[in-house]
Amino acid sequence: MRRLALILGAPVLLFAGAGCGRVALDTWMPDEAETGVASYYASKFEGRKTASGERYEADEMTAAHPTLPFGTRVRVTNLENEKTVEVRINDRGPFRKGRVIDLSHRAAEKLGIVRRGLARVAVAVVELP
Repeated sequence: MRRLALILGAPVLLFAGAGCGRVALDTWMPDEAETGVASYYASKFEGRKTASGERYEADEMTAAHPTLPFGTRVRVTNLENEKTVEVRINDRGPFRKGRVIDLSHRAAEKLGIVRRGLARVAVAVVELP
């Protein structure tokens, strides 16, 4: 699993556990993807402020990522059904081991993960802010 890390605004290369490498933004290639499990926001978060200061809206195409800068656009692909969406990072999370992204309800619907709640995904950076 690949993950990105930023410390004080500078990209760094980190390694966390067997097979879980972290890749610096300046070495991230367009076809490289971080893989892991995606989840989505519960309805109770509707209207609450995200880490970026925006309010969470279930109908927007947004997501939470632990390290990517706010405003980064990423392509998320459900590895089980090959459905793909593009979302904008506006929050921090998820904070559970193995999870790589928390999606808005709308994005989760488009990926076909609402019934199961979780899905194995690939996350690729499309555009940095």
